[in-house]
Amino acid sequence: MGLTRRGFLGATVSAAALMGLSACGGVDSAPGGSGGGGDAKIVLGFAQVGAESGWRTANTKSVQDAAKDAGIDLKFSDAQQKQENQIKAIRSYIQQKVDVIAFSPVVESGWDTVLKEAKTANIPVVLTDRAVDSADDSLYVTFLGSDFVAEGKKAGDWVVKEFADASTVKIAQLEGTTGSAPAIDRAEGFADVIKADPKFTIVASQTGDFTRAGGKQVTEALLKSNPDINLIYAHNDDMGLGAIEAIEAAGKVPGQDIKLVTVDAVKDGMTALSEGKINFIVECSPLLGPQLMDVVKKVKAGESVEKRILTEETTFTPEQAKEALPSRQY
Repeated sequence: MGLTRRGFLGATVSAAALMGLSACGGVDSAPGGSGGGGDAKIVLGFAQVGAESGWRTANTKSVQDAAKDAGIDLKFSDAQQKQENQIKAIRSYIQQKVDVIAFSPVVESGWDTVLKEAKTANIPVVLTDRAVDSADDSLYVTFLGSDFVAEGKKAGDWVVKEFADASTVKIAQLEGTTGSAPAIDRAEGFADVIKADPKFTIVASQTGDFTRAGGKQVTEALLKSNPDINLIYAHNDDMGLGAIEAIEAAGKVPGQDIKLVTVDAVKDGMTALSEGKINFIVECSPLLGPQLMDVVKKVKAGESVEKRILTEETTFTPEQAKEALPSRQY
């Protein structure tokens, strides 16, 4: 089996592996898919999903800053949330004979062909943030990122406790990009928790494509068809922030008339949480850059890395958001 969603549960990584970084100086040289030595810079080709949210912007900055700090030559592309653009970028990196390719897949499926091309070229691939649904896990060396199923479960656990005394709870779900790993997994984890109690009903579930504008537009429509919903579960903060705008435009009070639980914990989301407009946030850290550069250097050096590297994350209540905001990095 490939390294798919359920296969990630329970994996761990040492603190040294997460934090270890050493600068790599030296002069530029012609990159290659294998070998290399001396003081030549490592060349990393990174194909980003896009810039659809505050989380993604912070993720991009983390990768760019960490590459600079580590002395790694970063070739960066923005796929604008289109799989065909990412595949084109990966093929370009193969042609350029970069040392390592890393990317955050727009969707889970449809990667085997291009990943086989990278493998044939002897260029190792690192998955970041999102997984691929491939039966051949030899096509990539590791997957660095969050456990999205666990994030959905954390959101569900809070909902069960928050509505413990309610007789019926109508839920609207704002899904992430259709076919993407976080959208699939966060829905699955949430559903697994609430299904034990029939009082919880997801009356509407629609994609807002991880964008604030999408979250607002979908919520406006949901409130017209389901004006009596009790809770909105948004797969990221940006869609939740869009939902807040729609709730307020409908003359209701977000966080009171309609409660919200979201995922990410970016600064704008945490601010809304501290103000009581969002009720609970499950963290999904975008600051993967330092960990990624550590992995890239190990892979280039021929060292072994774990097949699954998890990021450590927490959850936030309004009170905890107030405490965390002053030092929040994203």
